[in-house]
Amino acid sequence: MKVLSLFAGTLSKVVHGANSPLRNFSSSVMAKSKFEYVKGFEEDRKCLPNCWIVVRIDGRSFTRFSDVHKFEKPNDRRALELMTRAASYVMEELKEISLAFGTSDEYSFIFRKDAQLYNRRRDKIMSTVNSLFSSAFVFHWTSFFGFVKLLYPPAFDARVVLYPTDANLRDYLSWRQADVHINNLYNTAFWTLVKKGNLTPQQAQERLKNTLASHKNEILFKEFDINYNNEPPLFRKGTTLVRKLVQTPPDNKLKQFIIPLNVDIIGEEFWKENPEIIGMKSIQIYSKKGDEVGYMVSSKLPTTHENIEPTVPQNQEPSSA
Repeated sequence: MKVLSLFAGTLSKVVHGANSPLRNFSSSVMAKSKFEYVKGFEEDRKCLPNCWIVVRIDGRSFTRFSDVHKFEKPNDRRALELMTRAASYVMEELKEISLAFGTSDEYSFIFRKDAQLYNRRRDKIMSTVNSLFSSAFVFHWTSFFGFVKLLYPPAFDARVVLYPTDANLRDYLSWRQADVHINNLYNTAFWTLVKKGNLTPQQAQERLKNTLASHKNEILFKEFDINYNNEPPLFRKGTTLVRKLVQTPPDNKLKQFIIPLNVDIIGEEFWKENPEIIGMKSIQIYSKKGDEVGYMVSSKLPTTHENIEPTVPQNQEPSSA
C-alpha cells in the first residue's frame, strides 16, 4: 500500500506540478472549448481615427418618469442639477472627455479626437458612458431630491456619432443648444397658460399651435408680464461642463475641477475663452465670474475613508411617496 501511495503522490506532482508540461497542456486545452466558435459572431466596431466621438444619452420614457416623481413644470432645477452631477461623474471617470453639454433629460459627451479609450471600440465606449451615467443618477438622487422617494429605476438610451471636423462638432453643439431655446420657450409658454391662464393642456396646445417664437414671447409678456430673457440661463441655455484648473485656499494650489457653465456656446466668445477644447491643449486656469458658476465638482473621486453619504436639503419634510 505504501508503494502505491508513493506512486500516486509522484504521479500527482508530475501532472499538477507548476513546471509540469502535462499541467500546461491540460490548462491550454481546457481554456478553449468546442463552443468558442460563437465569438466569431461578435462585432468589434471601432470609431474612425481623428474624429470627435460624441456619446449622447437620452432619458427613456422620461415624460412618465417626471410625472410619477412630480417634477416641477416647466423646469425642475433639482432634476437638471442631478443630471449635471451624473454627467460630472462620467467626466471624472473618463478623462478623455473634454466637454459635455446637457439639457432636460439628455447629455452629450465629447471625446477628444485622439481618444484611445477601449482602443476606440464603439460599443464599449457607449455602454460604459451609459452605465456610469445611469448609476450616478440613482446614487445621487437623494442629494438633490431629499426625501422624495425614487419609485422605480430610470433608464437611458445612448448612441455614438462621429464628427470628422471641428466645424461639424461646433454645429452639433449649436444644434443641441438651439433646441434648448426652442423647447424651453414652448414649455414656458405652455405651462404658463396652464398654471396662470387656467387653460387645459389641450387648450394650451391649441393656443400655441403654429405660433412663432415672437408670438410666444408676446403671450408671456403681454398676458403674464413675463420677460423670457429674464428666465434663468440654466433653463434657456442648458449646461456646459468643462475641465479647468482652479486656485484653492489656503495655499492657492491649482486643482482640477469640472465646472458647469450656463452660457452661449453657439457664438465665438465661449470658444475664444476655452481654446483648449478644440485645440486639445492643456487645461487652463479658470477665473470665476460673479455668480456664473453654480457649483464645481472636483475631479477627485471619494475614497472609502471619506464621507460620501448623500445630503438632504434643509427644512425639507419627508414626502408621502
